[in-house]
Amino acid sequence: MAAGVERFPDPSAEVLAEAAAAFGLLASSARLHIVWALAQGESDVSGLAERVGGALPAVSQHLTKLKLAGLVRSRREGRRQVYFVDDPDVVTVVRLVVGQLADRADGGSSAGHLRGTGT
Repeated sequence: MAAGVERFPDPSAEVLAEAAAAFGLLASSARLHIVWALAQGESDVSGLAERVGGALPAVSQHLTKLKLAGLVRSRREGRRQVYFVDDPDVVTVVRLVVGQLADRADGGSSAGHLRGTGT
């Protein structure tokens, strides 16, 4: 092990499965865009569809999946359903990964490629 590298205990199989499911949901660029938008502030489905450039039914389906996974929550305001990300850790991860890749693309260093993945 490299000097100065902190070791962490391995998570349980259940925790790894839950994390893989969350990352799997965020592997869709449409759902990632929705979470990114909601990390900036809450919105109803119409506002999200307009912001992410998706059809209303498709955005609604993505929101349902994100809600079922516990990544997004909603509340009723009159006749509208307002969606938000209630987990600051999800917001942190999405902002970190997307922000880093956007910075690299803007600077031209990695041109939007993840290191070591060839993608």
